[in-house]
Amino acid sequence: MRVLMTTDTVGGVWTFTQELARGLLERGCAVYLVSLGGAPSDSQKLWPERLKHEAGACFSYEAWTTPLEWMEENDRAYYLAAGRLIRIAFRWGADLLHSNQFCFGAVPLSIPKIVTAHSDVLSWAESCRGGVLEESAWLRQYRKLVGDGLESADVVSCPTEWMARTVTEYFSVRGELVVIPNGRSVTPPQGGTRLQAVTAGRLWDEAKNIGMLGDFRSPLPIFVAGETRHGTAGSTHILPDNMLLGRLSQEELLSLFRQSAIYICTSRYEPFGLAPLEAALCGCAVICNDIPSLREVWESGALYFRDSQSLRNLLCRLSEDGEELVAAQHRSYARARHFSADTMTERYLRLYRKVVAGAERSANVA
Repeated sequence: MRVLMTTDTVGGVWTFTQELARGLLERGCAVYLVSLGGAPSDSQKLWPERLKHEAGACFSYEAWTTPLEWMEENDRAYYLAAGRLIRIAFRWGADLLHSNQFCFGAVPLSIPKIVTAHSDVLSWAESCRGGVLEESAWLRQYRKLVGDGLESADVVSCPTEWMARTVTEYFSVRGELVVIPNGRSVTPPQGGTRLQAVTAGRLWDEAKNIGMLGDFRSPLPIFVAGETRHGTAGSTHILPDNMLLGRLSQEELLSLFRQSAIYICTSRYEPFGLAPLEAALCGCAVICNDIPSLREVWESGALYFRDSQSLRNLLCRLSEDGEELVAAQHRSYARARHFSADTMTERYLRLYRKVVAGAERSANVA
């Protein structure tokens, strides 16, 4: 099977497509990957180079700087890329398009189109701003791009039931709606950890809510990995410099997780959350903000807080009681193992085969 896939270089979608593309190649598929949203970083460039070396002609990669639907210049998000995707699909002989951006569900192709809804601005605004967004040309364009893509897609996949419910509150989904949880493969930790907590995320993104870590005095060191600015957007809270590690490469981040005892997921909006999954697989106990999507993913595999005081209380308990900390780490690791890259890949491959077979039957009938 020949899968044309899009990704972006900004967040967790890159990691998602890393796992899926590799899994598909290992199962005999060919993958043509296109990244958008900006040029890949030096560390990001290494992965497709290695995969190309391993997979040869079965893997192709192109990096485009086309903006994403939620970016300021979203009036160019569709038209700059759609024609190029069509040409690749015909020239390369793609069997299906798997888009990790909403808008390309509307690309006029005769092959099946799957769109994965990782997150969206309207549900983000509901969680972060009570649903309030200033009406603008940018917002109208965003709604059109997302709406057209979702209405035209043959299948819309979501990483959680919560996201599936949420996306249909704001947009019409005409095709099949499926839930396939994200998966990750991470080398297990070796050796001991330090009694420190860590979190990762964009400080400028209100959804990550990382500024709350500056609202209380922690009983143990806390370190924050992630960008502090994006364009004109900056973090809304100032954290002490000794907490901030800046943007780390994927390997640097995993190394930090392996050195740490606890991962704090402060997000007020998190449709799935790959960083806490990675941290748990690296041996961290996961502590989550008590929101429905994180409850769905982690169930009893995490500890939950509702505000800065309850978070501080949890950190005090775990820092003072080594047995409770170890038990929490084991629960998080056991839960994280439910979300393997192999399971995710197998479920997507079954979905691909189903939609391609359906399209072939329809073509034969016609």
